[in-house]
Amino acid sequence: MLREQLDEDLKAALRRHDAARVSLIRQVKAAILTAETRGRRTTLTDAEIQAVIAKEIKEREEVVPDFERGGRADLVEKARAEIALLETYLPPKLTEEELLELVEDAVRQTGAAGPRDLGRVMALLAPKTRGRADGRIVSEMVRARLLP
Repeated sequence: MLREQLDEDLKAALRRHDAARVSLIRQVKAAILTAETRGRRTTLTDAEIQAVIAKEIKEREEVVPDFERGGRADLVEKARAEIALLETYLPPKLTEEELLELVEDAVRQTGAAGPRDLGRVMALLAPKTRGRADGRIVSEMVRARLLP
């Protein structure tokens, strides 16, 4: 379904002569193709495509500070616009309250009692938060919850 959405959006961008959107969608499709040829699968699932898109977002987020230090406002603006467009293909981000609720539920389900249980809690949370929350933030929340 996500692959079809990308195809439709590419066609629409081509019709509108939106060069920036066409370029970005083609980059994402190339990244998906690369992931497919690198792995054993011939086609990626929607969740795997979302992971590829999340990786593309992360790459752009990492270069923004460099562009800012270099005084390249044009590239900062371009990267942020690309991030905003790519985020439309991902599920909505979890709010802090929703994330806290998921952490509490995971701790309860695993019976975690201390920092040693961090891995078990994270293993349960990862599929629920992938693409919807930063893994570092989730890990910090779990760690804070498990520390005495």
